Amino acid sequence: MRELPPELLIDAYLQGCFPMADPQSGDLEWYRPDPRAIIELDGLRVSRSLARTCRSGLLDIRRDTAFEDVVAACAAARPGREDTWIDARIARACAALHEAGLAHSLEAWKDGRLVGGLYGVRLGGAFFGESMFSDPAAGGRDASKVCLVHLVEHLRAIGAALLDIQFLTPHLERLGGVEIPAAVYQRRLKAAVAIETIW
Repeated sequence: MRELPPELLIDAYLQGCFPMADPQSGDLEWYRPDPRAIIELDGLRVSRSLARTCRSGLLDIRRDTAFEDVVAACAAARPGREDTWIDARIARACAALHEAGLAHSLEAWKDGRLVGGLYGVRLGGAFFGESMFSDPAAGGRDASKVCLVHLVEHLRAIGAALLDIQFLTPHLERLGGVEIPAAVYQRRLKAAVAIETIW
């Protein structure tokens, strides 16, 4: 199994591409969807119940304190999804980007236990959201959504301009995800990565 060099991953993101491992063959497949899914930083939809959860203080939201644990939880099998596109090569490449300050996680903790989170890669003012998870059995219902709310707030605070979510799913559409043509995405990507941000 060939490694995925972090430099190759960065170059791919800059070109609007991202990898996913095929669970059956083990091959890395590269994607550049058209249309591309994003969440506008002023377009996140927060339901009343989610807003209440965010205000409740029941979840302790942290940044970059358990990056590899979040990636592992996102990759873990769960009911309805026994296979994962996050293989060891992708996890190791993202861990290397995290060490370089380019990949980040937001984590939801409850009673000292990790119950939800998300991770992605940041290049300039663009954040490439990779995956998210919640552990309802551990009290983490809506934990990934709360992390997303915090992510959007943080991206706005640091002056970021693009939140890439790759593909539009019904779950992400309910949260405000939209699709834009790939050509439009590429223009916005070029402008966003040129923005200097401090995480």
